[in-house]
Amino acid sequence: MGEVGGVKDDGKGEDYAEHRPLLFSIAYRMTGSVSDAEDIVQEAFARLAQALRGGTPVSEPKAYLAKTATRLALNHLRSARLHRESYLGIWLPEPVLGGPGPEEHAEMADSLSMAFLVVLESLSPAERAVFLLHEVFGYEHKEIAEITGTSAANSRQILARARRHVDEGKPRFEASRAQREEVARRVFAAADGGDLERLLRALAPDAVYYGDGGGKARAVAVPLHGRDRVARFLAGLFRRTRKLEASIRMVEANGQPGAVTYDRDGRVVNVFALDIADGVVQAIRCVVNPDKLRHLGRVSQLAQEAPPAAAAEGGAVTVTTDRSVD
Repeated sequence: MGEVGGVKDDGKGEDYAEHRPLLFSIAYRMTGSVSDAEDIVQEAFARLAQALRGGTPVSEPKAYLAKTATRLALNHLRSARLHRESYLGIWLPEPVLGGPGPEEHAEMADSLSMAFLVVLESLSPAERAVFLLHEVFGYEHKEIAEITGTSAANSRQILARARRHVDEGKPRFEASRAQREEVARRVFAAADGGDLERLLRALAPDAVYYGDGGGKARAVAVPLHGRDRVARFLAGLFRRTRKLEASIRMVEANGQPGAVTYDRDGRVVNVFALDIADGVVQAIRCVVNPDKLRHLGRVSQLAQEAPPAAAAEGGAVTVTTDRSVD
């Protein structure tokens, strides 16, 4: 059996690479980790290849791969729960740049957001799997039962519990993509220009700032609540870091407006993601943990080296828009 781009072939000219985006979408939303999701996808393909080599009949490779990826993700979540509970500081998912893949519908962008993935952390592994498979990927309970190893009736009960948890913390997002992008531009331009009044107008009264350093980079230890605190923090952060010659490029982060900060050598410092609703920013999430940025390229040490007062989540002297993610 051959291998094409890391995807096993069954020796009959069939290639299953077309299912990779779906598998990654499931695994990433299950784990919140790009690296773990990629490992799960590779293992799912390896198991399919092994089954085919052993003569096991696989009439529906897509279903087989989805089932395998989901079960691998479930096992991963169960083993990772203790690690998550002992995580230093605020936990945020590893950022992915861009929105839903070509195989996904545009409305799936919200399920990719950092805010939504944080809400999913309140669910048990089984609840998370059932909720995602039914609500995001459109699987029926009979199919979910087969994938997760439960019954259709139990799947319905699990979904009901999961919905209650998700509804309690489900974030709201601005319906208009153009409006979201315009608000994001105003926020970053105001912060970079030190325009506190303009920054205040772009933030919701109860805006919140979250930073994830994972104990490996400087970040706010607890969320910052309130428009005034968030605005002053951002203005001060950008003002104090201009001398470091960092720059910001606006991108789509987890399907929402965001930005990547680069140091003067082009290395990644952090990723911002904004929650925007009612024409203002409701929350700002910043991932600065270097372990969660390595898949984006070379990682800067700026966050570890910046003075404590800067909270080390990167600054900018240049703000550009990356239209390649549109």
